[in-house]
Amino acid sequence: MKLPALKIFWIFVMVLTIGISNSCSEDDGQISCNPQYNVFASINLALPLYSELQNPNGWAYIQGEGAGTRGIIVVNTGQGFRAYDRNAPHICPNTQSTIEVRDAIKMYCPHDGAEWILLTGQPIQNSEGFAPDRTPRVYQTSFQGGILEIFN
Repeated sequence: MKLPALKIFWIFVMVLTIGISNSCSEDDGQISCNPQYNVFASINLALPLYSELQNPNGWAYIQGEGAGTRGIIVVNTGQGFRAYDRNAPHICPNTQSTIEVRDAIKMYCPHDGAEWILLTGQPIQNSEGFAPDRTPRVYQTSFQGGILEIFN
């Protein structure tokens, strides 16, 4: 028994619509609500404020103009530098979502206890079993003549 062409067409349209609507999942606005901005910060590692960055595993907060809305975390990996945005990547910004460095080995979000490895930015499971589904935004770095530039 053959279905008329019009019925086949409508069945096809319904299946296609259901398939498309199921494949488009929401992101809960977690990444789209984080501010997008131009970042360009230049720091002199000879200054006492940034002396920790002269050593492998040393880190520092970078604040001020060109450092985004909440600042940047910079770490000396021993093979170069990594620079992270301090906005928690997995939630919309609020008063408790500025990433902090804890124990000089991990980054921590006070809002929900999310944690990331400082040297790599990889999420780690905290004591409650929670691991964030996103890594912090990473900025490019360039180091020449004792000056570290951070940019996107």
